[in-house]
Order: sequence, then structure tokens, then C-alpha cells
Amino acid sequence: MSDTSGVPMSWPGQPASAGQAADAQWNDVRHWMRPGTLQLQSLPPLSLYIHLPWCLKKCPYCDFNSHEWTATAAPGEALPEAAYLDALRADLAASLPLIWGRTVHSVFIGGGTPSLFSPAAIDRLIGDVRAMLRLEADAEITLEANPGTFEKDRFRAFRDAGVTRLSIGVQSFNDVHLKALGRVHDREQAMAAVAEAAQAFNTFNLDIMYALPGQTLADCEADIRTALSFAPPHISIYHLTLEPNTYFAKYPPALPEEDEAWDMLDRITELTREAGMQRYEVSAYAREGHQCWHNTNYWQFGDYLGIGAGAHSKLSFAHRVARQVRVREPRLYMERAINGNAVVSADEVPRKALPFEFMLNAMRLKEGFTLLQFMERTGLPLSSIAPALAQAEQKGLIARDATRVWPTERGFDFLSDLQELFLAD
Repeated sequence: MSDTSGVPMSWPGQPASAGQAADAQWNDVRHWMRPGTLQLQSLPPLSLYIHLPWCLKKCPYCDFNSHEWTATAAPGEALPEAAYLDALRADLAASLPLIWGRTVHSVFIGGGTPSLFSPAAIDRLIGDVRAMLRLEADAEITLEANPGTFEKDRFRAFRDAGVTRLSIGVQSFNDVHLKALGRVHDREQAMAAVAEAAQAFNTFNLDIMYALPGQTLADCEADIRTALSFAPPHISIYHLTLEPNTYFAKYPPALPEEDEAWDMLDRITELTREAGMQRYEVSAYAREGHQCWHNTNYWQFGDYLGIGAGAHSKLSFAHRVARQVRVREPRLYMERAINGNAVVSADEVPRKALPFEFMLNAMRLKEGFTLLQFMERTGLPLSSIAPALAQAEQKGLIARDATRVWPTERGFDFLSDLQELFLAD
């Protein structure tokens, strides 16, 4: 495999073929620090993403790297918590040269269903992270949880382990819709889980979906009103889409018409605004001071190291921006990670692709981005986006002043059209 400058790459476990530079390994910091065409004056904030890949049941709409444990395990076999945590620790250790000396501002433990792991395992995981990384004293540490794995006091135990923010995958409070989505929990379990999260955490997030099979505008409003009755600090709201390589893509359910889905989104925005929440990102609504810092770092084109099966990373260096991907299959990941060999691809982001990659994230934010931020995060001059900005402004998709660019309401509604303007020819 070669990076975009034509310098071939190899890494442990993959012998170099003819003409490859065997010393250019994925974690060879000298390779990533060599001279290049970009000039990044400073490095962006750094986050850590940790992927725990197992779930109780694969949802028919899910295209994430999640694996149904009972479908892959021998009868009675326990979740391999200790072995997986060993692999994560080894994976992180092998990655340290690339982030040496940098402070980590947020940690997100995602999946899969991370709440399948015991509080003791999460406690060990966070302890390993704190021991190996320079973690901000008040770092946001988020854990994704599923009401189907909820037990009394379990969320409090996660808090005691060091989790500061819980993200609960409710999706709906309607039993009919939960069944259509293939969720393992029901309305009663969802209500109990959210109530406990509200007591155990100062801040938490609810994941809600809309435009569900058979859902009406009244159904959608009932879901949002139920969610808001718990006074959540943050809600992430997603339109159900039929992603490739999912059960729903192969056997698509009947979904609401597009106009009805737009009506649902408008009503969601109205109800959350009435409840004192602001739509600060296309799919995120929050009370003041409760925006998700970890996700905001993604949207601001910050850096993140991803460890765990199938995890992705985006890391900046003085003259380039790199992306990594780890092996997807959990058992193979554990085998390879123990040997410091979990990465299956490591590439430099092409210079011409950086404007689009930046806008793919930054234009999701209501406040947009500063011109200085674009230059700092991409190492590119403003001239590289000037024609696309002019075109976007002419179409009414953005507004701007001397220092900042942000999407208009029309830009939010036609976000894909706005982002595509920055694609390289």
C-alpha cells in the first residue's frame, strides 16, 4: 500500500513487497513527520475513541461494526472482557509514538453496546487510559448504553468507574416502533433507564430516531414529548435511513413520505426549542453548557485516535493529515492488537481532498467555522476554498463575515448540496 505522496508503506505483520520501504510502518512517527506540502502551524485538540464491538442483537438498520455476541460465541461462552481489554491496552501502547506529549480532551466508548461490559471492566479500561495518556483533568468520558442492558444501579456503577456522560440508545418510546426497529428493549425499560441516567449523571444524551416504519407525525411528537419529560441535557435525533449492507436495505420497510419526514423534523425542532434546547448541529440539540465535546471535536475537524475493532483515526502532523483503520473482526482484532498489529490501512489524506473533508464536518455546525480554523486544521490557504465559498453564498447556502462562515437555514436543509461544492474536480 502507498501513501498519497508515493512513499510506500508497510507495517508489522505485512512484509514489504518489492520496492516497499520496510521501515515505513504505520506507527513510525518519522514517516509522518517528514517534509510535505502542508503547513500546520499547530495541532488541533485530540480525542480518544474506543470501540467495544459486541451487542445483544444486530439491529436491521445498523451499518456500524457491531457483532451479535450470541451469534458468534459458543453456547454459554462469556464475553471476553479481559482479553479484549488486554488487546485495547496493547493497541493503545503501539499508537503512543504518534500522539506522544499530546493531551487527550475527551474519550468516547462506543459500539456495539459498550454497556454489555461490566462496570468493573469499564473501570479497568478507564484506568488503563489514564495510566497511559495525558488526560485532561476534567475530560469528558462518554459511554454508549442500551436500555436492554439496563440493571438497577448499573449506570451509577459506570459513573463511579469514571464515566462522566452517558449516551442512551432509546430510539423510540413506542413499543410498536421499537419492535419494528429490532430493539431488544421496550418502552418500560427505556423509561427506567432514562430515569436512572437522569439521577446518576449531571449530563447525558438520548438517541432518538424519526421517520420510522409506520410512524405518524403524532407518534413522533409523542416520542419527543416523552423524551423531553425527563429534561435531558442533550438529544441526538436521527432520520432513519436505509444503509447499504443492512437487513433493511435488503428488505426495506415502508417509511413515511419525505414531506412527512420534513414535518417531523420541523416539529422536533419546535418542541426542543420550547423546552430550552438549541439545535447546535444538524442532528444535535442541547441545553446551554451540555453540547457533546467529543462529537464537536469531530465536527471542528479535530484529531482522534481510534482503538478497538474497526476503529478509525484521524491524526495531524506538521505537514500532513493521516487516517488509519483497524481490523474489523473482533477475534482477529484481538489476535493482532496484542502484537501491535491492529492497523490494516494508514494513508495520508490527499491535499485536494482536505477542503471537502473539512466541510463534511464543519458545515454540520450551526455556528460554522472560523477562517483561521480552516487554515490551522488543514494547512491550506483560504484561496483553496474561495471559489466554492462564493458559489455557496450565491446559492444562499452560507452566510459569512470577515472571520467566520456558517450554514444558513437553507444550507442546513440542503447540507449535502452545500458540502459537495467543496469536492475536488
